[in-house]
Amino acid sequence: MTDFLVSLSSEPAAAHWGENAPFSLNAQGAVVHIDDEQDALRKIAVTARAVDNMNIKKVKLDGQWSFDQQWQFAMSFPRPRNAGDIIWADTEDKERLEQYFTALRFTRKLVNDTPEDLSPENLATRAAEWIQELGGDKVSVEMITGEALKEAGWTGIYNVGRGSERPPVFLELDYNPTGNPDAPVDAALVGKGITFDSGGYSLKSSEGMLDMKCDMGGAATVTGALGLAMMQGLTKRVKLLLCCAENLVSGHAYKLGDVLTYKNGVTVEVVNTDAEGRLVLADGLIRATELNAPLIIDAATLTGAAMVALGGDYHGVFSMDDAARDKMLSSAQAENEKFWPLPLEAFHKNRCPSSFADTANSRPQKGGGAGGASNAAGFLAHFVNPQGKGWVHLDLAAAYQSSGTSEMPVGATAKGIRSIARMLHDY
Repeated sequence: MTDFLVSLSSEPAAAHWGENAPFSLNAQGAVVHIDDEQDALRKIAVTARAVDNMNIKKVKLDGQWSFDQQWQFAMSFPRPRNAGDIIWADTEDKERLEQYFTALRFTRKLVNDTPEDLSPENLATRAAEWIQELGGDKVSVEMITGEALKEAGWTGIYNVGRGSERPPVFLELDYNPTGNPDAPVDAALVGKGITFDSGGYSLKSSEGMLDMKCDMGGAATVTGALGLAMMQGLTKRVKLLLCCAENLVSGHAYKLGDVLTYKNGVTVEVVNTDAEGRLVLADGLIRATELNAPLIIDAATLTGAAMVALGGDYHGVFSMDDAARDKMLSSAQAENEKFWPLPLEAFHKNRCPSSFADTANSRPQKGGGAGGASNAAGFLAHFVNPQGKGWVHLDLAAAYQSSGTSEMPVGATAKGIRSIARMLHDY
């Protein structure tokens, strides 16, 4: 069976394909018509989705393609189940594309797997095993599980996860290519790993709960980014901290009105059990700060407010450190990924007041009230150094598509892995 060829043309499609048709078909396959370079990637994406919808199982990119053009096809073509294969164009980008695609497939599969299959322990184990496959003896792993979290003082992960029969896990993975156990940690990646989010006693609606297997998208994204950076030859020491739990309702679940005391002494009143992601991330940020890492990136599918602000196209970027924020944005621009800055100032730390604790984990209003994404970032600022130096918070509004579009398949996107990997190299 001959391969289905997809090629590029600067000529418009024949008139019978319609005005400004993004692609046409011929005996060999499909031709993408990119007479307008500004619109080229969109047309490639539309063509990729159309070809996938034809149930084509193997595609060869034929002729002259740039790296970004091939990557756009790779982002848009594979469906979650029974995805087709891509043969790259005969360019010097093949090895680089394969590295990126390996990281993309790992990240997407982790997010798209069912919540029954992906328990907190399974998430942590699979992330660790993949990084160990890539890094060998440069990688060491520690997992703290269940009641041991309480004993170790990781109160956020423990309390959010204690409502489930499947125990929560705090994964600390050390990628240390220096071979020196005393080498400083250059960066820490913190990922929200809520493998299913019912909302707890602040119970979500059925439609709001349907896609909540994706609430570990932050953990998957930072793991995919570290793996990509390692494949690219990363020489820096990086700690990967995954905060993994199921947020379920039971007689053991944490409740509204509970007050949690964190290792750094900050007390938190729980006013919304559906604002659980920030509670587990707080532990990861405390640990990252203990490591004296000059760069801390946390990533989370954290707030609906970020999606309201940015839609499903951009990830939100928050930082109290202008240089770190600008570096994150320039890394995203260099990788042609869509990141956008949202406000975070010192006063946001006080936007979730409590009469019973230093802070509440949200505001007792739907969605946390106005400015919910910035207020969530302000909550997290309690758990890093007071100036927030070197800390970047990513609210991953573009991590998951609840339904397919003309340009993207349904499910996980893996958007962000390229930018975070670049940030690790360049910061």
